[in-house]
Amino acid sequence: MNELKKLFDDANARLDNREAAAYLKVSPNTLDVWRSEKRFSNLPYIKIGSRVFYWKRDLDAFLLEQTVREVV
Repeated sequence: MNELKKLFDDANARLDNREAAAYLKVSPNTLDVWRSEKRFSNLPYIKIGSRVFYWKRDLDAFLLEQTVREVV
């Protein structure tokens, strides 16, 4: 778990599908579905052969873009 914490603290870290899912607090399967259905065009990924990776900085940007700010 300390290794994941170190990864999550590094904005330039490259996370695999399992690590990215843990960071986003979704299942790896959910992340697979989002990617295969192109559900979020603002969630870029890296594909090397059959392996998929995400830059942590892209995940952070994705989370910021998903933030809902309602004006009252």
